[in-house]
Amino acid sequence: MTPDERRIQPRKQPRQVRAELTRQRILTAAAHVFAAHGYAAGTTNRIAEQAGVSIGSLYQYFPNKDAILAELLTRHLDDGAAAAAKIRIGDLPGPIEDILRLLVRSAIDSHLDDPQLLRLLNEQAPRPAELLQNVERLKRYWYGYLQEILDGHPEVRLTDTATAARLIFTTIELVVHQLAAEHEPVDSGKLEHEMVAMLTRYVKG
Repeated sequence: MTPDERRIQPRKQPRQVRAELTRQRILTAAAHVFAAHGYAAGTTNRIAEQAGVSIGSLYQYFPNKDAILAELLTRHLDDGAAAAAKIRIGDLPGPIEDILRLLVRSAIDSHLDDPQLLRLLNEQAPRPAELLQNVERLKRYWYGYLQEILDGHPEVRLTDTATAARLIFTTIELVVHQLAAEHEPVDSGKLEHEMVAMLTRYVKG
C-alpha cells in the first residue's frame, strides 16, 4: 500500500450496529457539507458538527476528509453495483427500446440526487488502486450483461455486440455523469427520452 493509499484508508471498520450508524451519519453529513460548501471549505469540523459527533469521534473512523471523500465514491460505486444486480435479477421488458429505457433511467436516478457532490466525486475524489479495480469490475460486469442482452434480442441488428455493449455502457455513463454534474439543471425526462431514442436507433440499425 502506497503512502497516498494509507492516507485515505478508513481508520475503523465498525463491528457494532451503533458504530456503523455513526459512520454512515458522518458520510451523509460529509455529502451535505461538500455539496453546500465545496471541498476546500468542507472541513472535518463542519462535517462533525453536521453529523452531531465530536471531531475526535470523526477521527476514530476517518483520518482526514480525503478518506471521507474516497469512501463516498466507494458508496456511489456500491449503489451502482446494487442497481445493476437489481436489474439483472428482474424481468426485462420485451422491446429493446424499453430495456434501454430501464438502463438509462437507472443511471439517471443514481446520478441526479446531488449534482454538486457528483462534481466533487468526478473531479476531486482520491482513486486508490483498490477503488480503480472495483470500477473496472463493475464495468466488466455491465459489458458482459449488455452483450448478453444484445446477442439474445431479435430486434438488435448489430454484428459486433461486444464493442456495442462497451459503447452503450460508456455512452450512458459519460453522458449522464457529465450532464448531471453541470451547474445548469438538466431535465431528466428529456435526457432519458433523447438518450433512449439515440441508442434504440443505434442497436436496431
